[in-house]
Amino acid sequence: MALKVKAVEKNIKFTKNENDPGVWRYVMQPELYIALTQAKVIKEAALRSGVSRGVMKACWDAAGEVIKAWATEGHSVALPGLGTMRFGLRAKSMEKVEDVKSSLITARRIIFTPTVDLKEELADTAIQITCYDRNGNIVKHVTSADPGNVEDPENGGENPENGGENQGGTNQGGNQGGNGGGTGTINQGGDNTGGGGDDNGGGDDNGGGGDDNGGGTLNEG
Repeated sequence: MALKVKAVEKNIKFTKNENDPGVWRYVMQPELYIALTQAKVIKEAALRSGVSRGVMKACWDAAGEVIKAWATEGHSVALPGLGTMRFGLRAKSMEKVEDVKSSLITARRIIFTPTVDLKEELADTAIQITCYDRNGNIVKHVTSADPGNVEDPENGGENPENGGENQGGTNQGGNQGGNGGGTGTINQGGDNTGGGGDDNGGGDDNGGGGDDNGGGTLNEG
């Protein structure tokens, strides 16, 4: 088995100016198969386990309700054979306790942490890349030779292009902005798993551009 990825040549603009010609770049993204319905998954699980489809559906529904209830109570809940799921959030940090309020929370999050076995299987799976030019024509096929690194939500993930490696919730690559306090962003129970987020090294509050407000980013969890 192999994961399929497509690299499509797209015109990328860095400004909102309609006269900006932009640049053409090959952008990679996973090429997903059709979405599997819950009924199909239950049917397959029933066949593999030897129980009836009705019993499997009852177990599936019950497990879903338990996971939803416990996760929203703040527990880290095991997903059999896959990993754990828990609640997290993004919130701004404040210097004074009297300024702490719920409106500082910018997003509530659901965080999935895969098991070691699942991460190893993903790391060992080959990736096949199909390249499409701007006209939709296939111009190249590539079989991956990447190291197979898998991001770890518990340790902030690895994002070398956007600020280095984030370990244990501390952004070592670029989000250690000014130390003078002020408003940064806190991830409680969260992670820092990719580019474009609030917490990567290319963010507004990074160490290279930190100002006197110390807009550094703190990840808890």
